[in-house]
Amino acid sequence: MQTLVVVIVILYLLGMLAIGYYASQKVSSNEDFMVAGRRLGPIMLAGTLAATEIGGGSSLGVVEKSFGDWGLGASWYVITMGIAFVILSFVSSKIRTSEVKTVPEYFRRRYGRKSGLITAIIMILPLIGLTASQFIASSTIVSVMLGLDYKVAVTIVALVVTIYSVLGGLWSVTLTDFVQVFLILFGMILAIPFSLKEAGGFDAVVNNVPAGKFDMFSGIGVVEIVSLVIMYIASFTVGQEAVSRYYAARDEKAAVEGSIIAAIINFIYAFIPTFLGIVTLALINMNKISDTIILENGPYYALPHLAMATMPALIVGLLFAGIISATMSSADSDLLGAGSIFANDIYSIYIKPEATDKQVMNVTKIVMVLVGLFGWIVAITNTNSLISLLMFSFTLRAAGAFFPYLFGLYWKKSSELGTILSLIGGSVVVIGFEYIPALVKITETTKMNAIIPGLLVSLVLFLVGTIISPSKRNSTDLMDVK
Repeated sequence: MQTLVVVIVILYLLGMLAIGYYASQKVSSNEDFMVAGRRLGPIMLAGTLAATEIGGGSSLGVVEKSFGDWGLGASWYVITMGIAFVILSFVSSKIRTSEVKTVPEYFRRRYGRKSGLITAIIMILPLIGLTASQFIASSTIVSVMLGLDYKVAVTIVALVVTIYSVLGGLWSVTLTDFVQVFLILFGMILAIPFSLKEAGGFDAVVNNVPAGKFDMFSGIGVVEIVSLVIMYIASFTVGQEAVSRYYAARDEKAAVEGSIIAAIINFIYAFIPTFLGIVTLALINMNKISDTIILENGPYYALPHLAMATMPALIVGLLFAGIISATMSSADSDLLGAGSIFANDIYSIYIKPEATDKQVMNVTKIVMVLVGLFGWIVAITNTNSLISLLMFSFTLRAAGAFFPYLFGLYWKKSSELGTILSLIGGSVVVIGFEYIPALVKITETTKMNAIIPGLLVSLVLFLVGTIISPSKRNSTDLMDVK
C-alpha cells in the first residue's frame, strides 16, 4: 500500500514542478510574473481564489476541530470564507479597475509614499507566518505517510513549493492552483464513502458520537461566526495572496463572476473535512481504528490516520495529494505575495528607483526564496495550532489596512494622515489583544476575534485623521508616483 501511495504523491510533486517550468516559459515581464498578465477568466480566477484560501486550516485544521469540540460547527471556518467572497463580489470590479500589482502600491498611489511603506512592512511580516502554517500542514501529511522525520518532510515541502513558485510567478501559481483545487475536492470526496463503509453507515456514525456533534452551533457561537466573516472580508480585501487574483482578472466582469464561483466552491467544500473528522471520532469510539497516533501526535493527524486505516492505497494517495494540494496552493501564494511586495514597493521605490522591469522580477524571486527559507525555519520550530496561527496572521495585516483601502475606493476625502493612524493603530490593537493578558481575557470571554477591536480603533482613527486633514486632491483616482 505505502509504495503506491508514495508513487502517487511523488508524481504529484513532480507534476507541480513541471507546471512551474511550463509557466516560466510564458513569463516575459514583471506584470506577467506578479499578476499573470491580467488575463484570468472567471473559471481560472475562481479556481486560484478557492485553492489559495482552502489551505491547511481548512483541511487538517477543520478535521481537527470537528473531531474535537466543534463538531459540525467546524464547517463555519470555511463557510464564512464563502460568505466573504460573496460580499467581495460587490467591490471586486472596483478593485480590478485600480490597475495596480500590490496592495502597498495602491496605498502609495492613493495616499502617498509613507502609507505605501508602512503597508508594505505590515503586509510582508504575516506572509511569513502564513507560509509557515501551510508548510506545517503539508509536512504533517508527508511525515505520516512516508514515516519521515517531520523536519525532513518540512524541507521537502518547502523546496518543492519554493521552486515551482519562483519559476513562473502568478502564472505558475494559477495553473497549479487550478489542478490543486480539483485534487482537493476529488480526494476529499472520495474519502467519504470508504470511511462510511468502515463505520457501517451514517446511522452507525450518529450512534457513536456525542449527540451535539451534528449541531452547527455546538462548538461555535454567533459572535465567533460573525468575527470570522469580518476577519475574512477584511483579510481578503487587503491580503496580497487573495487580492492579487482580482488584480489579475481580465476585466471587471471576470472579477465578479470568479468571486461568486469561488464562494460556491467553499460552501461545498466546508462540510467534507468536517464530516470526515466526525467519522474518525466515531470509528475510534467503535474501536475500529486505533487512537494511538492521534494521542501521540495530536488531533491534526486524524485525517491521515483515518485514510491509512480505512481506504485503498489509490484513494489514500489521491487524498494525500489533495491535502498537500490544499496547503501548497496557499503557501505558493504567500511566497509570491511577499516577494511581489518587497520588490514592487520597497526595492523599486526606495532601494533602486531606476531598476528595470527584469531587475524587479529577479528581486521578487530572490525574496521568495528568502521567505521560503524563513517559513521553513518557523515551520521547524512552530508548535501552535494551525488555525490560531492563520487567524493571527490574517488579523495583524488586515485590521489597520481594511478601512483605508475600502474608503479609498469610494471616498474622495480619504487622507494620508487618517491612513497612517489607521495602519499603525489597528495593528497595535490586534497585537495587544493577542498578547496582553488582560486584553486576551476579554476576547476569550466574549468569543470575539481580536480583529473586531482592531477594526473599530482603525475606523475611528481613520475618520478622525481624515476629518482633521482631508485629501486636497478630492479624487479617488490613483497618482502616478514612484
